[in-house]
Amino acid sequence: MTAASIRAQPPSPAGRPAHRTIGFWMSLPLGLLQGVNALRVLADPAGFAAYMGLPLASPADGAWVLVYGSRTAFIAALVTIFVLRRDLQALKWTALAALVMPLCDALLAAQAGAPAATVVRHGLIALYLLVTVVMLWVATRRPASA
Repeated sequence: MTAASIRAQPPSPAGRPAHRTIGFWMSLPLGLLQGVNALRVLADPAGFAAYMGLPLASPADGAWVLVYGSRTAFIAALVTIFVLRRDLQALKWTALAALVMPLCDALLAAQAGAPAATVVRHGLIALYLLVTVVMLWVATRRPASA
């Protein structure tokens, strides 16, 4: 598979190239930040757990954070592939499915007694994802037939 074949995607159904849609550009930080989070987990599992609002009871519990990090790396790779392919449909469905993560993160952090700012941050991430889904939905809808 060549780089050209990875990127060989038709324009969005609305007729615009994918990279000229708001949803495409809103998707870039999603993949990038997931990659950054995966690296942060590797560098400091306990610190990342605390950042998420779920501090570890014991440093020995860090393996679970590493499991989270491996799944985060997978999500980052998947989003990167979809961005390189300019696959707005795949990005749309991925962003919609991803809404479960920050919503659950907010709920778990709140239940663990995390600071309000941490819970709000998770909520804002969910809101960003929702807006991204809407922008991708707009970019991928088919124009009305005449």
